[in-house]
Amino acid sequence: MKQLSLGIRLGIYVALGFTEGLCFFGAVVFLVISGLRASENLHAPLLHRLLRSSMSFFDTTPIGRILNRLGKDIDVIDQSLPISFRYFVYCIENVTTILIIIIISTPAFVVTIIPLALFYYFCLHFYLPTSRQMKRLESINRSPIYQHFEKTVRGLMYIRAFEKVQEFCKLMETHIDCFMRCKYSNILSNRWLAVRLEFVGNCVVLCAALFAVLSQHWGAAVSAGIAGLSVSYALNITEALNFAVRYISELEMNIVAVERIKEYAETATEAEWRVDHFKPEKDWPSKGQILLKNYSTQYNPNLDLVLRQLNAFIAPAEKIGVVGRTGAGKSSLTLALFRIIEPVQGAIIIDGVDISLIGLHDLRSNLTIIPQDPVLFSETLRFNLDPSQVYSDQEIWASLELAHLKTFVSSLPGGLQYWISEGGENISVGQRQLICLTRALLRKSKVLVLDEATAAVDLATDLLIQETVRREFHGSTVLTIAHRLNTIIDYDRIIVLENGSIREFDSPQNLLASRSSIFFSMACDAQIVS
Repeated sequence: MKQLSLGIRLGIYVALGFTEGLCFFGAVVFLVISGLRASENLHAPLLHRLLRSSMSFFDTTPIGRILNRLGKDIDVIDQSLPISFRYFVYCIENVTTILIIIIISTPAFVVTIIPLALFYYFCLHFYLPTSRQMKRLESINRSPIYQHFEKTVRGLMYIRAFEKVQEFCKLMETHIDCFMRCKYSNILSNRWLAVRLEFVGNCVVLCAALFAVLSQHWGAAVSAGIAGLSVSYALNITEALNFAVRYISELEMNIVAVERIKEYAETATEAEWRVDHFKPEKDWPSKGQILLKNYSTQYNPNLDLVLRQLNAFIAPAEKIGVVGRTGAGKSSLTLALFRIIEPVQGAIIIDGVDISLIGLHDLRSNLTIIPQDPVLFSETLRFNLDPSQVYSDQEIWASLELAHLKTFVSSLPGGLQYWISEGGENISVGQRQLICLTRALLRKSKVLVLDEATAAVDLATDLLIQETVRREFHGSTVLTIAHRLNTIIDYDRIIVLENGSIREFDSPQNLLASRSSIFFSMACDAQIVS
């Protein structure tokens, strides 16, 4: 009978061990699958929203903060959060099991649970909000480190040239000190909690041992083995409580990463990329006629208008120069044409189509811009000229010849397959602008915008660009945001902007004939007239 009893007990023990292993394996598989799915569901909308966010978002949001979301916060969700959740559940089960064993062994222990639980609750109630704020401050102060590092790497050449290495190192140390103050405060709060949890654990051990002795005194049938089991399990409760609270707080703090990612995943995006119910004709714009109708816009609803009630008619194939003092709204007009900023009132109508009604893809793919700061990708030269792979090599070489780049590209190792470094650092500023001009020549758009395209290039490159634009885009409408007035002095008409409003709109000859005109004073400053 004793042998049978021992066999049954061993069987139960083996069954419990097997069940525990099976449950543990199932829990791990569940956490891995759920974690991957949760991470994907959080990362996908975050990335989508960031890629579709308006320019005002990037103007007001430091790059370090965005990197923190995509880096540290995603890592927390992928790595730390599942581990915290798993150990949290494990610790809660462990504490519950220990308390049940102690209560079964020494039922009188029940009377101590309520006061100990209340003390434990008040410790947590005080600690968790504090640790949450500490973690939040830690995350906030981590972003400037990323941001400063990114700026330092990007401007390393200039930092060395102006001997500012020590200043940037000290600034990085300041950011790290701010971060470490928050980190150290977080560690101190953990130590504060650990002392109190040790006290709770010692109280549990004391009560378990005390009630085991008192049970014998009161005549309860508690064997020495059961009493020893109760005390031995009670000795483990301090560690179990420490881990339980640690993972409760870690779980709550790591949930902050989900909160931060959801905040960016709900960021307002630009208008629809495609509007199926309102699409322009395939050859739109076929003429290049532009009408500004009482148009006003602003960068942010909380800011003043940057363009105010603009009214202008630009005929097809007309060459228009846009001039004005700094802050007059010249570049804002370019952003408005491409709907980087949306209208507050009025409309911009191109060839009879209100651009605010069509999709951004239909608009931007049919207009062409040569920006002041050319954008080049870390890819081949051919990809930078034709990223959509629409044009043949013959068409690309023909456009390169028109842009006076054929000889230069032919001399490059690999020709069109020459690898452009990030930002086009391995070619000159003038050559980058001519590459942008080549893109424009390939597209042959009816509306071409030059946003101070020659402001950062030498006079020879400026003359090349202006000559090519006049020759190859004679049938297109050209809007030139002018840095040098002599580049637009022979244009059909000039728009003079001041404080976001059109002050003058006439031919250069008529504007120069009026000595009271703003354009005349600007021409005098540029020493075009005296």
